[in-house]
Amino acid sequence: MAEAFQPFSRVALIGIGLIGSSLAHNMKAHGLAQHIAITTRRAETLKRAEALGLGDSYHLEAADAVAGADLVILCVPVGSVGAVTKEIAASLAPGAIVSDVGSVKASVVKAMQPHLPENVHFVPAHPIAGTEQSGPDAGFLELFERRWCILTPVEGSDETAVERLKAFWTACGSDVEVMSAEHHDLVLAIVSHVPHLIAYNIVGTAADLEKVTESEVVKFSASGFRDFTRIAASDPTMWRDVFLNNREAVLEMLGRFSEDLASLQRAIRWGDGDSLFELFSRTRKIRREIIEAGQDTASPDFGRGPKHEVKQEG
Repeated sequence: MAEAFQPFSRVALIGIGLIGSSLAHNMKAHGLAQHIAITTRRAETLKRAEALGLGDSYHLEAADAVAGADLVILCVPVGSVGAVTKEIAASLAPGAIVSDVGSVKASVVKAMQPHLPENVHFVPAHPIAGTEQSGPDAGFLELFERRWCILTPVEGSDETAVERLKAFWTACGSDVEVMSAEHHDLVLAIVSHVPHLIAYNIVGTAADLEKVTESEVVKFSASGFRDFTRIAASDPTMWRDVFLNNREAVLEMLGRFSEDLASLQRAIRWGDGDSLFELFSRTRKIRREIIEAGQDTASPDFGRGPKHEVKQEG
């Protein structure tokens, strides 16, 4: 697929954390861009990106990076996209495709679209892949392989621009789906955002237990709790912004979860083994379907190799 891709002449990456650096690795490996311009607000991060050879030019000013770019991708927390878009708007080239990688889409559209000139193409995106690591050293070539990337084009989007970005993500190894921003946010609330919130909460609860010391929590942690700690180690800034910017969908899913949890409590209290068995059978089936869909493996390490622990990201 990558051989047939027509490379962009200049791609500007705004932010060079896990997603941005992984995109840089893919663009270099697959020839997806003739020039990669990298910008980030911290000089030390930019210096590290340069030391790793992630780009072709490095800029502290985002406006300098996007000048002449035919693809601009914001790889920053969703709470920052509005301010960044306002900063670069006047420097965007006519006909450029402007996108992002945020885990929330409706609020991103609301924050970015008012600042964008009419002569650019706005195609929001969300690659559903990640690890708990961050920074330019965290990126790697295989991050997007067999992972979904969801595009949420705004009303009136140019179909050629949408197909161009779709081809870009396909060349990075992703399977691409197109849906509305609102539907994306509802789906991700239940498959990613609420699970992350539960992980943060249960790890916090374990740390606060008076009758269980922190050393015992670490020493005797079983596989389920270890997986919760892995999820709860994700970037605090990113996840704070996710919950604040997708609050309606998250609260709706939390309400449903709370109702189901109450039913589970009643089944345990009244010794209703049949209800417990029925629930556990249904959830086991979901796990098998995820494996069959190629989104994980049944291997003992849950598909995580020794170097990178790839997971579906918010």
